[in-house]
Parts: sequence; C-alpha cells; structure tokens
Amino acid sequence: MIRILHTADVHLDSPLRSLALRDPELRDRVRTSSRTALTRIVDTAVAEDVATLLIAGDLFDGAERSARTAAFLTLQLERLRERGIRVFYVKGNHDAENPLTGELSLPDNVHVFDGRGGKVQLAEGIWIHGVSFANRHAPESLLPKFAAPVEGAINIAMLHTSLTGAEGHDPYAPCTIGELTAAGFDYWALGHVHRRQVHSKAPWVVMPGTPQGRDIGEPGPKSATLLTIDKAIKIEEVPTSVVEFLHLQVDVTDTDSDDALRDMLRRTLRDTARNLASGSAVIRLKLTGRTRRRWQVLRDQDVWKETAAQYARETGTLWLDKVVFDLSNTAEPGHSATDELAGIMKTIREEPGFSETCRAEIESILQELAPQRRAELLPDEAAMDQLARRLAEAGADRILARMKGATP
Repeated sequence: MIRILHTADVHLDSPLRSLALRDPELRDRVRTSSRTALTRIVDTAVAEDVATLLIAGDLFDGAERSARTAAFLTLQLERLRERGIRVFYVKGNHDAENPLTGELSLPDNVHVFDGRGGKVQLAEGIWIHGVSFANRHAPESLLPKFAAPVEGAINIAMLHTSLTGAEGHDPYAPCTIGELTAAGFDYWALGHVHRRQVHSKAPWVVMPGTPQGRDIGEPGPKSATLLTIDKAIKIEEVPTSVVEFLHLQVDVTDTDSDDALRDMLRRTLRDTARNLASGSAVIRLKLTGRTRRRWQVLRDQDVWKETAAQYARETGTLWLDKVVFDLSNTAEPGHSATDELAGIMKTIREEPGFSETCRAEIESILQELAPQRRAELLPDEAAMDQLARRLAEAGADRILARMKGATP
C-alpha cells in the first residue's frame, strides 16, 4: 500500500481579503495563513507516511520576491526530505511569473517537471507524469506533451488547467474532462480552480481546490486530497485551512422584538462556532425574512452590525465581514407620504442620468485604489452597473428607514 498527498494553488503569502481584517487580532492570527496551510499539508504527509507530495501548480503567488518565503518553503521541503518523502511539482501560471521559481535551489527530494513534460517512476508499478507552464499564459492544451501511460502500471498525471474555462477569463491549458478520461491515466492531479471538485472516479480526475481560501468568494473549509493505492485508488479529504469564509443566512421572520433578534443572532453564531472545520471563520451574515419590523431594523442597521460583530467576537473563533439586510415587509404598501416618496425614488433610480452620475462618483472613488485592486473589485462594465444600482437602492432604503422606522 502506498499513500500520496495531492494539493495545488497554495499561493504562498497571498493576502486574505475581508473587511473583518480591520480587526488587528484577526489580522495577526491569519496574516501567514497560506504558510500555515502548507505546514499542515507537510504535517499530514509526515503523519500519514506518504510516499510523495504532489503540488499541481501555483505554489507561489504573483511576481513578488521574498527571501523569507524562500527560506520557509525550503524548510518545509527539507522536513519531507528527512522522512524520505519525495515531492513532484508542476508550475502553474502564477509560478511561471515568480522569480523565485527560477532562483531557488530546492532540496534533492523535489522533482520539478519542465514545460516539455516527462515522467518519473515513484515506485514499482507507479509512475508520475507532469507538464509545467513554460510561460505566464498557456492558451493551448498541454495534453499533447504527455507521453503515453506506462503499460501495466498505475499512472498519475499532473496538470494545471482551467479545463473548459469560464466566461470572461483567459484559458489556461484548456482541455475537457472527456479528453482527460480518455488519455489512459489512472489519476489526474489537477490544479488552478480554487473550488474542490471530483470530476470523475473512473479514472479519477480531481481538482483539490486551494488549501486556504482568500476571501468570501472562496467559502467553506479547504483541504488536500490523500490517495491510498492498494489494488485500487481510494481518496479522502484532509483539512488544511486556518480560517474559512462562510455565508450565513438567518431568517428573522419569527423575531417580533429586539430581544428575540438578539437571542437568535447569538444562538446562531455560537452554533456556527461549535461546528467549524477550521480554527477560525470570517462570516458574511445575511438577514432575510418577512417582518413588520423591517423599517426599524433597517433604521438601526449600524447598531445591528456592531451587535452581530460583538457576538461573533464573543465566540473567540468568528469574525464578521459584513451584514446584508434582505428583509421584506409583512404589511401591504399603503398610501402614506413615505410610500409616495419610495415611488418617486424608484423612478429617479431608473433614470439613465442618475445611473451615469452614480457611476461617475464610484469611478472617482476608485481612482484612489491601485489599478489591480480596481480590476478585482469591478472587472467589467456589468459589475460597475450592478454596484451603482446596489448602492442607489441601499441609499434609498436608508432614507426611507429613517422616515418609516419611527413606528411599526
């Protein structure tokens, strides 16, 4: 029996992004989360006595050069070397632009596949195949660079790929699941997509996901994949993330008072903390439901945000990213002055000139941010339009809440 550990997209020293990181205690706790995730992977490799660790690309993050990162990585690889654990590594798109990948002298237990591809025998009857990115972009499939599987052996192939890709994103070594399953390999150790997914079980095609989520767009606990090879290949997840990002929805329909809402929030956050898979979590809380107290809650939303943040901190493991209010009113619309004002505001928001004014204001604010950060926040025109509409609706609700929140 042989065990193998498969990971990808470590993105060493990639920063976590969340409003919750304004809290210095959380920031200090997770500032080296990507390194801690890699340390946990190495810990698991040692504890499970694996034969090899597979790193399917994007070990590094971007073009930043860091001597501290280089020293940390070398130390972790040497821990594996001391236990006789080999490492196979294919470079992904982020690795190809990082200067450290060309400057580091890695321990001799590490084999880095180059852009021409190749295969290495791991043990009797087990071969590892891999192809690295030669450049930052790989718009064409890398499958033609793989040699044929070795007959009569278990063949594991490593590839960093966007698969069939996603609309609006550049293709990275594109290929289909059908092409992978037809290639004759027993296990495809993939990387690039940060969400874990098992695409096929016969043969195995596994995207392990990132071992540490970086923002609310990468929610849930993260893991690596442990293979056990006996007569067949079996796989299991092993936890790796230091902090996880969670979307938490709370239905406030049955809360008829502030006390009831506070009790529900505290109870929900405590239950969430008890069931965490990671050591900590950053929460995006969404309040939903139909309530006659909608306008009171919206009027006092700053108080509710701070209340939820304090309840989260009480747990010692939860931190609040933001609170989203998605409440509706149980009462039928009337004909008060505020209802008429709501109709007028809706008409104004639908005017093309209003939208253009909102966009201009947003663009002036974004000028203060770095170009890369602007691109992350608003990658296209549709995202800009959506943000303008959302801010206009939120502002209108705040005004109406102050007017209507005085009475139920």
